[in-house]
Amino acid sequence: MSGAPVKRSLTLKGHRTSVSLEDEFWQEFRRIAQEKDIPINALAAEIDVARDPGTGLASAIRVYVLNRVRQARP
Repeated sequence: MSGAPVKRSLTLKGHRTSVSLEDEFWQEFRRIAQEKDIPINALAAEIDVARDPGTGLASAIRVYVLNRVRQARP
């Protein structure tokens, strides 16, 4: 576990964009998309539409993942 962000490309609204997340966040983000049975780009688009205007996409994804993990706790 290095903790260094890894840059990957996503497609939002028909355009490619790069997002840098730590590998642990990428893994959980993919798991959530699989759980919801939607492509990772579709989940990213949902988060993109819902995020506050001043919040970057990577930050919005991290907060989304964190909130999902917290909701899963007993």
